[in-house]
Formats: sequence, C-alpha cells, structure tokens
Amino acid sequence: MKKSNYQKHLAKLQIELAHLQEWVQQTGQKVVVIFEGRDAAGKGGAIKAITAKLNPRVVRIAALSKPTERETTQWYFQRYVAHLPAAGEIVLFDRSWYNRAGVEKVMGFCTEQQYQNFLHTCPAFENMLMDSGITLIKYWFSVSDEEQEKRFQERLTNPLKRWKFSDMDLVSRSKWAEYSKAKDLMFEYTDTKHSPWYVVDADDKKAARLNCIDHMLSKIEYQTVHYPSVTLPEVDKTSYQRPPNNQYNHIPKKYE
Repeated sequence: MKKSNYQKHLAKLQIELAHLQEWVQQTGQKVVVIFEGRDAAGKGGAIKAITAKLNPRVVRIAALSKPTERETTQWYFQRYVAHLPAAGEIVLFDRSWYNRAGVEKVMGFCTEQQYQNFLHTCPAFENMLMDSGITLIKYWFSVSDEEQEKRFQERLTNPLKRWKFSDMDLVSRSKWAEYSKAKDLMFEYTDTKHSPWYVVDADDKKAARLNCIDHMLSKIEYQTVHYPSVTLPEVDKTSYQRPPNNQYNHIPKKYE
C-alpha cells in the first residue's frame, strides 16, 4: 500500500477512533482488545496506530513483562485482572493471558497440568469478563515465513528497531513447528462463539493496521458524540507583569 493512501485512510479511521473514545468515556463502557501473533507480525505497529491520537488516560496499553516470583504463585489470570478497564476505559493488551498457550507452553515455563487447565478454563474466564459488561475483541496477526524473515533481518540491521529483537526471537525460529501446533490448539479451545478470534493478514503492515482498526470499529456499536460549542474567554494580560524572558536559560536553537 502506498504511504499516501495509507495516511489518508488512517486519518479517517483515527477520527472514528476519537469518536469511539469519547463515546466509551461518556457512556461508561469497558473495552478490552487483545493482540496476539507471531514475533514481528506487526502487533505493536497496529497498537501504535490506534493510540497515536487518543487520550492515554482513556485508552491504555497493557504490555506485561515476565511474572515476578510472587506472581507465579497467584491464580494465573490474577495479574491480568489488575489491568482490566474500569468504566469509560479501553485497554489494549499487547500480548495477554494467552502467553500460557503460546510461549509458556512451548518454552516449558508452565507444567502440562497448568497448560491444560488454562485451555479448559480460559473460555469460562472470558465469559465472566463479558458477563460483567466488558466488550472483548481478540486479534491474531498472521505473517508469512518469508515476511517474518525479512522483518527479523531489518531488526538486526536497523538501530531504531534493534531493541525489538530478543533472545526469545532466536528460540522461536528453532521452534516454529511447536509454536504452530500451540497456536492451532489454542484456537481449537478458545475460538468460541461468544469470544471468537479474528485473524489479521499482516504481510502488508499498513493494510493490516487499517483492516484491524476498521474491523474493531465495526464490532463496537458506538455513536458519534457531539461536543458542546465553546467560546474562548478573553485573556487578561494587564493584571500581571511577567519578568524579562531572557533571564532564563534557553536551549540553543539548533533546528529552525
């Protein structure tokens, strides 16, 4: 997709996202959107496109690091529950409780019993969320092997993207079949009628972002909220005399 077309469509969608944000805040809705997928599939770019023009106090990103020693002893879903939205909030999970069905299973970070327990209880957990009034949407970003390889190579050579490459990426390459099997089993158990997965074809990053945002907007029956008209008051500059501006330290104007 050409950059100009992408920016044109994205600008329109971001206006709709702003309407969604205002509607969620004014009506007290609670929205959770999950982003999962293979490494370098474009989840982060999609999340960034969604949040770029929104209020971070209303639309939050939950990107949890590995659990602490204490958290490993808790009920598995407990640390994710702490990040769920209150009324008037949207939370975007950059990876989520589905870590147990993916990286934890493949890398042996959980026991087989813990893994099986997750597969069988996750649908019930998500039903509880939806029964409580949360709108839950789940996206899986799918990328071809060729495109993933290209993106990994770019991460290794581009200083702006090198931080995205981790030791886990190296391991995931050697366990491609295990990750594929784990994903298929995860879908078998958790792609339910009430909480389905939606697959985003992500070989074209720009198109994937637009398609994901457009679909997300279509899954929430929001309404355009009209702002009341506002008249800016006159600024009274006569009641206070400011000190000379040159008494402060100003940074050099390197760029003008």
